[in-house]
Amino acid sequence: MGLTLAFMTALDPRDASAEKISGGPAAPSVPEAEETVLGRSYRALSIGIVSVVLLIAFEATAVGTAMPVAARELDGVSLYAFAFSGYFTTSLFGMVLAGQWSDRRGPLGALTTGIAFFGAGLLLSGTAGAMWLFILGRAVQGLGGGLVIVALYVVVGRAYPERLRPAIMAAFSASWVVPSIVGPLASGAVTEHLGWRWVFVGIPVLVVFPLALALPQIRRRAGGPIDGSGRPASFDRRRIRLALGISLGAGLLQYAAQDLRWLSLVPGVAGAALLVPAALGLLPRGTYRAARGLPSVVLLRGVAAGSFIAAESFVPLMLVTQRGLSPTLAGFSLAAGGVTWALGSWVQSRPRVEPYRERLMTLGMVLVAASIAAAPSVLIDSVPAWALAVAWAFGCFGMGLVIASSSVLLLHLSRPEQAGTNSAALQISDALSNIVLLAAGGAAFAALGGGAVSHAATEASGAGSHPAAFAVVFLPMAGVALVGAWVTTRLRER
Repeated sequence: MGLTLAFMTALDPRDASAEKISGGPAAPSVPEAEETVLGRSYRALSIGIVSVVLLIAFEATAVGTAMPVAARELDGVSLYAFAFSGYFTTSLFGMVLAGQWSDRRGPLGALTTGIAFFGAGLLLSGTAGAMWLFILGRAVQGLGGGLVIVALYVVVGRAYPERLRPAIMAAFSASWVVPSIVGPLASGAVTEHLGWRWVFVGIPVLVVFPLALALPQIRRRAGGPIDGSGRPASFDRRRIRLALGISLGAGLLQYAAQDLRWLSLVPGVAGAALLVPAALGLLPRGTYRAARGLPSVVLLRGVAAGSFIAAESFVPLMLVTQRGLSPTLAGFSLAAGGVTWALGSWVQSRPRVEPYRERLMTLGMVLVAASIAAAPSVLIDSVPAWALAVAWAFGCFGMGLVIASSSVLLLHLSRPEQAGTNSAALQISDALSNIVLLAAGGAAFAALGGGAVSHAATEASGAGSHPAAFAVVFLPMAGVALVGAWVTTRLRER
């Protein structure tokens, strides 16, 4: 289903005669049947890299289901949060490293190394006999994930003509549809009948086929230094130091957020002192003030992803604790969003909408803001719980428009020799905003008694619940999304 929806645009013969992206280079002169992402020239590469994304998506959605069981069996529930933060911390370093590697030596090395680390981390976690080994495996996996995602962006920028990039980005988004629906169910069944370890050790084997399909095409179309000299340039040591700083800073901040004691202020302050200057050095100049062009594209990615993901993290909890839904029903309330997200990505890939891309992105951010602002309405008993699922589907449609379009615009505004560095900046903006806004939302939620929110307790005591604990998360995030709508007016350079 996901691949079918993703490649609807590739199978449309009208694509072959569609106009080029405004200001971009002319598409290569090839027969009409080959001018799609599933044409003869691109079929193996497209199927290979989209299959890699599909398997990574299955892993991401499945791990959340198996993680609680793994932590309990390894007697590491107290370290549960570090299994997630360890992944995100090392992925930040991997993103910067992949940008440097891809710009100077081509994306092939970064991609294959990233897949190797990703698989090794899964195997290490799946065979761990202690929680610290499990967390170490997640950290290794995060390093690989950071390498892979940036390398894939560079492959798209080098291997596909500009006219086809919206279609392949839509395919990446659509690859998350089936995993978001099937992944938790499949992971739950495997965990229950075979054990949680099989969720981790089974995926590395499945990556072999798509890699075998894609690697020869990547080597032919996107390998080597961009200048064609064949001599790989040296890495920028300053950016590598900044990458270490941003990773260590993010790790310290997450540790402080998970250990709410006065003593935790020390690692928190140290983390901020490392993270802020490192982030300013790694993001394009002018990002924090929404300078026109590339800086605003990078800023928009962080604003959109951070506000939406931070809000979405509290949706199932609100439905379970305030409306009494089962965890399964609460999770399924978000399932339709995977389909509408893919639909939004497909809409932005149509050649006819290219002149209106910025307006579509403004519409997308308005839909995101509206869906987040509407979410707390289910705290009112007269509002049906399914109303949130409808609102969230519209928000996901807006995210599909914005996320895929930001990737397309980033590659359009990047010189070929800077595609890796700028792609890394885009992913760093995404990851950092998730870390910061989730931490801020979680702190506000806890400060207003969110930890005491319980539907069962409310019914037993007859006392009112704490809707403000949820409202203080959703309403500020809606405001952040509205800021993103303004940023969409600054995406094109004058």
